[in-house]
Amino acid sequence: MAKSNIVQIDQDKKKVLTELAKNSNEKIETIAKHCGFSKQKAWRIIKQLEKSRMIWGYTAIFNEEKIGLKHFMIMAKRNNKKIEEKTVDQIISRKIEDFAADLGVTIESSSYTHGEYDWILTFTAKDIIQAKKFSDSLSSLNPGILEKITILQTMMFIRKQYVLNPERMKLKEFL
Repeated sequence: MAKSNIVQIDQDKKKVLTELAKNSNEKIETIAKHCGFSKQKAWRIIKQLEKSRMIWGYTAIFNEEKIGLKHFMIMAKRNNKKIEEKTVDQIISRKIEDFAADLGVTIESSSYTHGEYDWILTFTAKDIIQAKKFSDSLSSLNPGILEKITILQTMMFIRKQYVLNPERMKLKEFL
């Protein structure tokens, strides 16, 4: 395959990804139209992206406040001790999610990071008290591993998962 064809295929994939990021629930005809593709081409690209796991899920974006929840982040810094394989397996599996659910917490995302903190969890909980209980439980679940945990509460999303918040003008109330 010619190099220009490979470049074009990558550009086409990026166009489709951009449209899916705006609204993955959009009709295929609309996505195709915005990309300048036929419906069949857009569908084929989406299926290729799913098969290659470049796309590995779809989700709805919702306003936590309207369902009685708050959004939080935990930033965790681990110490230099070697982590046991059992602990790594807990992180990879859904055990922490099950553990969180028992506390009334739903984990939104979990990321291993480079920087001051090693791990960032985003989650929803009823209030800061519930978030703090979750934080404390994470420490006790893996004693001697975490050096520092910081909890942040999201006051308002301006953009979430590539999508602008339709109520972003409310930021003026906070500032």
